[in-house]
Amino acid sequence: MKQVSCATYEGLDAKVVQVESTLTKGLPSFSIVGMANTAITEAKERVKSALLSNEFSFPPKRITINLAPSDVRKEGSQFDLSIALMIALDHVQSNFDDWFVFGELGLDGSVKENLHLYPLMLSLANQHIIKKVIVPHDALTKLSKIPNLELYGVKTLSEAMNLLQNQETAQPNTDDGGIEYPFYEIDGEKYYYAKEYEEDFIDVKGQEVAKRATLICAAGFHNIIYEGSPGCGKSMIAKRLRYILPPMSMSEILDVAKLDALDLREPQFKPQRNIRSPHHSSTLASVFGGGSHKAMIGEVGLAHKSVLFFDELPHFSKSVLEALREPMEDAKIRISRVNSKVEYPADFLFVGAMNPCPCGNLLSASKECRCNELEIARYKSRLSDPFLDRIDLNVVMQNVSAEDTPSYSSIELHKMVVGAHKIAKNRGQKNFNAKLSDKEIEQYCVLTQEAKNVLDMATNRFALSFRSIKKIQKVSRTIADLDKSEMIEKKHVLEALSYRRR
Repeated sequence: MKQVSCATYEGLDAKVVQVESTLTKGLPSFSIVGMANTAITEAKERVKSALLSNEFSFPPKRITINLAPSDVRKEGSQFDLSIALMIALDHVQSNFDDWFVFGELGLDGSVKENLHLYPLMLSLANQHIIKKVIVPHDALTKLSKIPNLELYGVKTLSEAMNLLQNQETAQPNTDDGGIEYPFYEIDGEKYYYAKEYEEDFIDVKGQEVAKRATLICAAGFHNIIYEGSPGCGKSMIAKRLRYILPPMSMSEILDVAKLDALDLREPQFKPQRNIRSPHHSSTLASVFGGGSHKAMIGEVGLAHKSVLFFDELPHFSKSVLEALREPMEDAKIRISRVNSKVEYPADFLFVGAMNPCPCGNLLSASKECRCNELEIARYKSRLSDPFLDRIDLNVVMQNVSAEDTPSYSSIELHKMVVGAHKIAKNRGQKNFNAKLSDKEIEQYCVLTQEAKNVLDMATNRFALSFRSIKKIQKVSRTIADLDKSEMIEKKHVLEALSYRRR
């Protein structure tokens, strides 16, 4: 019996699969066992054609391929190459147990890549269970960005056969696959950033309060809601936010690229976070993931390390808004089904945009609001207090005026965010200010006596909850970082209180 290793998905992570083969006496046949899906069972025809195209004669034996463990569902065309190699090299005495093999076969024996290959290998590398691996040559550019792997690229089935037959002399790919973007290094960790601003804040005229709140939001990764009349620039600002977010570590870049591949998009490996913007008519399953047999990832999971933007926030279903509370608090999303239970990381920046009333004219100085008090109350009651309590910054947009002029560009705002990021990292923080634990708040959010007095007065006057107090401390910490202040001062707490929900 011969065997090599491959992998399949189990939730968001990869599960190692041993591809075993036996050729025994009996009526000639070719079968694949081990809970394989249609793409794998169809591999029999691709493997047969590829082997025959490479001058291989099928022995008159009973060929059985087992995908172990047999109680795990397997899917994907990445098993083609490993199945073909186990049949072709059955006569070779060498041991292939240390090798992982991935690749889809063409009918002529060519080895092709697929989009699922990158997230599979990144997951295996993160689990520290993969080293020597044979992959399609076309995939080397993107796979070489995964650290601590010995990659052997092959273009054809014949190349893969020769490589395993002469594995002692085989040489791995030497391309380091680095990220060619500017970076700075703090405590041995590199943080990359892109100076690319497809949509610039210089296009936003006026709205100075909203721009300031957006700067704080970006620097500390604080959840934010914009409230204002239609056309005042809520979505415009939200779409520009992603370009001024903090730099990314290599692990974050790889995680975002992995989610791109899971979303069937070509990974870019750019130090720029995505923005996921589901429509307000989206179902609970599409936002959070689900499925009867396999819990698929949803918009919340795909927004990991990125921005989740809900436009027309109150129009989302109550069930969606209330279900958001858990991932906003725990940075995880748990999906439970009869056949599977999956946990996805969901560490995202939440951004919401809403009108002040159903008709949108409540805050307008020139248009009359057509809503009565009951309609306005019903509209705003769609956002519950527990949900709003997880929002750090609440911004009421200003009315648009002909005298409004541009102020800050994205380059200037991004420079300030990068400066605040460096201060936080040099302080020893591992997490963004918005994600600090209670213990980290005590360590890093040090207030002056004046600032403490102001916070105590606000706590008594506004009956602040413990979560609200912690939230104000974290926002104050970000404002102090933007101000290059070591301690949180009175003015920082006052500004943080100005973004409190009223």
